[in-house]
Amino acid sequence: MSPRPAVQALPTYRPGRNPADLAREIGVARAVKLASNEVSFPPLPAVLQAVTSTMAESNRYPDNAAVVLTGALAERYGVDPEQVVIGSGAVTLCQQLAQSFADPGTSMAFAWRSFEMYPLLAQVAGARDVRVPLVPGRPGGPADTHDLTALAAAVDDTTRVVFVCNPNNPTGTAVRGPALERFLDAVPTSTLVVLDEAYREFVTDPEVPDGVDVMRGRPNVAVLRTFSKAWGLAGLRVGYLLAEDPAVAEAVRKTNVPFSVSLVAQAAAVAALDSEDEVRARCATVTAERARLTGELRARGLVVEDSQANFVWLPLGERSAEVAAELEARAVITRPFPGEGVRVTVGSAEEDDVFLGALDDVLSSRDLLPAGA
Repeated sequence: MSPRPAVQALPTYRPGRNPADLAREIGVARAVKLASNEVSFPPLPAVLQAVTSTMAESNRYPDNAAVVLTGALAERYGVDPEQVVIGSGAVTLCQQLAQSFADPGTSMAFAWRSFEMYPLLAQVAGARDVRVPLVPGRPGGPADTHDLTALAAAVDDTTRVVFVCNPNNPTGTAVRGPALERFLDAVPTSTLVVLDEAYREFVTDPEVPDGVDVMRGRPNVAVLRTFSKAWGLAGLRVGYLLAEDPAVAEAVRKTNVPFSVSLVAQAAAVAALDSEDEVRARCATVTAERARLTGELRARGLVVEDSQANFVWLPLGERSAEVAAELEARAVITRPFPGEGVRVTVGSAEEDDVFLGALDDVLSSRDLLPAGA
């Protein structure tokens, strides 16, 4: 029996390498992983306590409606519980959105490069993916930013979903309020716009809007958030969708795989929300280290745009894969996008210093930087 042609044609998703495996492979005591945009902090104390206590009930199914977590998020954002959907990570909710709104013959639009799962989800749904190139670097403006004018122009009567990744993964750049408002005004109300804000908690630019505020009063807008990044629950897989129109949330909820968010994950997410002050302090530490890392990279002659996420983007073009391979040989795992750039997670100061030392070694041993970098 053969799988669907669309599934056969899918590339395999490639997660960041396991650092323990790399360390054994190259014969070192430790490898540093800066590939997956995880936070370097250990789980929050309240999360550990919630996980430990909830494990005693793990012989029972979780609450399929995630009532407690849904209520906590509804209260936090000032929305009705009917506007909230809980999922097994934001990427699963992206898949549910594709299942809910895209059919063969329809299309899904997004900037490119952006989150690498968007075209795969369109392909599985049988929809056409419309990739709109990012704005290239220009004097006085950030490189690798959404071209919202072109993205709006790409929307036609087949477009069911538009993803706006803000801040954008993997470039870290973000669109600002007036441009986003103009874009939303230009998109027909029959097209759902999803503001994918997985990295919202790391935004420090006051001109970058909170998608939940932008969503209000716009029935065709929804917001994706996750507990995997700033909240430190990457290993437990919890994400959520907020929709201005409860009918959008209900459609996504219908595609949920029953019991996909575990009892432990729900308890951990609630405990994390109760620790928001500590999470904010951790985010401030990350953004301060982001600024230091950016400055260090620029001092080495690299072009690095201001990031609004917990990673930085090195636009190394054709040498991206080679630089990443050279770093990996020195026990530092980054995320290359061949022909485009290398994404480097902001780790702890110690981890980032290991990365910078490895990068210095690479740069001194070989001419790996493209002209103008």
